[in-house]
Amino acid sequence: MHADTELTAQVAAAAPYTSFLGMEIVSASEDEVRSRLEWSADKCTAGGMLHGGALMSLADSAGGFLAFLNLPADAKGTATIESKTNFFGPVRHGHVHAVSRPLHTGRRTIVVDTELYDDAGKLVARVTQTQAVL
Repeated sequence: MHADTELTAQVAAAAPYTSFLGMEIVSASEDEVRSRLEWSADKCTAGGMLHGGALMSLADSAGGFLAFLNLPADAKGTATIESKTNFFGPVRHGHVHAVSRPLHTGRRTIVVDTELYDDAGKLVARVTQTQAVL
């Protein structure tokens, strides 16, 4: 999958950390956000593995964007209030691909599930986060 450069730029303008991280948006709707992060040595821990913090940042940013797309009309924004990550395997090259989907979209909170995959399609992490509706 290729990144949507226009959408990636729009998200980066609203949330500059996504640009610093190197997150690219592939596709987005209120039902699903697909994004990715390219492996690079400056985002690694020992052994050339993408740092868990980089994976969590990708999931949090993608999940936050999905929550934004599901905000009630009168909301002013969203903020992560809880996040749980399970790691299943390393990413040592290529891209990590994030697929974020809503589990609950309420007036006060939005709960998002994000699965992270390597280029071979292997699940490397799963993140469940709760976003406050502001």
